[in-house]
Amino acid sequence: MDTMTENDYLIAWGLYAFAALGCLLVWMRMTRFMWRWLREPLRLLMAVLLFSPTIVDPVKEKVAPALAIVALDVLFKVGNNLWRAASDLLMYGMIAFGLYLIVVLIRFPIERASKARKERAAAAKAAEAAEPDDEPPFGVAGDDRYGRPPVPSNPQRSRIEPRL
Repeated sequence: MDTMTENDYLIAWGLYAFAALGCLLVWMRMTRFMWRWLREPLRLLMAVLLFSPTIVDPVKEKVAPALAIVALDVLFKVGNNLWRAASDLLMYGMIAFGLYLIVVLIRFPIERASKARKERAAAAKAAEAAEPDDEPPFGVAGDDRYGRPPVPSNPQRSRIEPRL
């Protein structure tokens, strides 16, 4: 006799999803110090382990978390769903890591180009800072702001008078 109603089934899945999301957030917090190329696959592996379902009863189309089915079948040696759950975990894992590999192959050249662009900008900024400013700050207009040629310097003349 099946005592679990449809409403109980949905409540159980909701509670499991909430708990699995909490576990995934804790796992993300635990792996945040790691190198990126190690951290991302470990997070993906945990997400696959926590969120992959497997069919428990094909007649009633009931599913359960594959990790829980594997753990219960191994620990208590009940049921015969171990290989089905393990194959579902493997299938979902292969799909997830294949998609992750595609994302990485798309992301890698973009990041390399971005890094090269930043290095060129930093080199240009460093070269610009290293160049001395030969020009006066307001252009090459001579000594006069109206563009007249400068008066030849006279060594005896020490006073500068403005032109009108």
